[in-house]
Amino acid sequence: MLEERESIGKRVRRARLRLGMTQADLAAVMGRTQGWVSKLENGAIELDRTNIINQLAAALHCHPNDLMERPYMAGKASENQWQVHAAAILRELRRYDLTPVFDGQPRASAAQWRETERLHRLRDTAANMAILRVLPDMLRESRALAEVSTGREREEAFAIYAVECKFAHTAAHALGHPELIAMACERASWSARLSNDPVMGTVADWMRVWDMWATADWDDALALSDKALRAIEDQYTRGDPLAVRAWGTLQLRAAVSAARGGHTLEAEDRIRLARVASDRAESAPNAPPFDRHSLTFSAGNVQIHAVSVQLEMGDHAKALVLNERADPARVAALPESRRGHHQMDLARAWLWDGNRDKALKALEAAERIAPQLVRNHPIGRATLRKIVYAERSGTREKLRRMSDRFHLDG
Repeated sequence: MLEERESIGKRVRRARLRLGMTQADLAAVMGRTQGWVSKLENGAIELDRTNIINQLAAALHCHPNDLMERPYMAGKASENQWQVHAAAILRELRRYDLTPVFDGQPRASAAQWRETERLHRLRDTAANMAILRVLPDMLRESRALAEVSTGREREEAFAIYAVECKFAHTAAHALGHPELIAMACERASWSARLSNDPVMGTVADWMRVWDMWATADWDDALALSDKALRAIEDQYTRGDPLAVRAWGTLQLRAAVSAARGGHTLEAEDRIRLARVASDRAESAPNAPPFDRHSLTFSAGNVQIHAVSVQLEMGDHAKALVLNERADPARVAALPESRRGHHQMDLARAWLWDGNRDKALKALEAAERIAPQLVRNHPIGRATLRKIVYAERSGTREKLRRMSDRFHLDG
């Protein structure tokens, strides 16, 4: 762990020197002091806020993964096979406009939609490696259906392909594969246009907003969110349940973008708008429709985003207050991936509040809920390092004081 902590600073220094920047130059771009940069490069500061990581990467003209030791490499060779599956997915996505190589007759769209439910279950448990393992065959089959069908069935095949690209995109973000992230987003946009699904294009824009975060383009992310919201405004106003879900999810994404960009009032207003959407979704007279767009949206999701947004703005005290006010039952009903991320946020909040014991308990809970997500997440790893080093520093201080009392130096 000490070696990893030092290597993060070394990667920052290497990226800075590659550009011929001085520490003072980097400090000026970041709006920090030269001393802050020096401490960062020497391992005295942990990068445990996403907006700082992304701003630093943008200042150094590199991808955040370059600073955070990604893509993810597990200790066991068998767990690193996900990169083989990622390569197979890239192969499928590159030949998107060629006749697919598929033996036999592809299943009808209804059967393929049912197959996507498996992806939903894997995503909800943060089983990203498993998602990548099954996607190449699914992408090939949906593309084959689009090739041999016409009319509505062809449109549905493209919609399925777009959603499969979204699952690839989510898993690639979690595991740290920028090439797959970019290509999955591009192909989702392409297939969404051919699906004739008015919400699917909004989903592709939702993915693009996520990608803009990597380069700290917060204002562009907000502009794109608003463009996507305008595209489904009529359906949202009419109360179309799928549009309501997409609207709420986009408002949450906009809230995070605003928070990271330092727009406090807008971030809180976006949370309010998302809460209105969740109320509309819950008050709908009919049962929720099949989540064909794979957008997890609920009142519980709004509650944990409200906590996360306060952390992004550096207000851990308010984040903890909002967590106390949250409905535990609504949070407990969320998928494991979301609950794991929420516990990781709480670990940061407790650590910033000076309570290492509660921070560690929250991080342990996060790992228990979604181990694959948390063990690989840069924020989770940085939080654990801070807990460890704070514990070591505290222990050293206790021993020093005890040594003084025992007059060991004498």
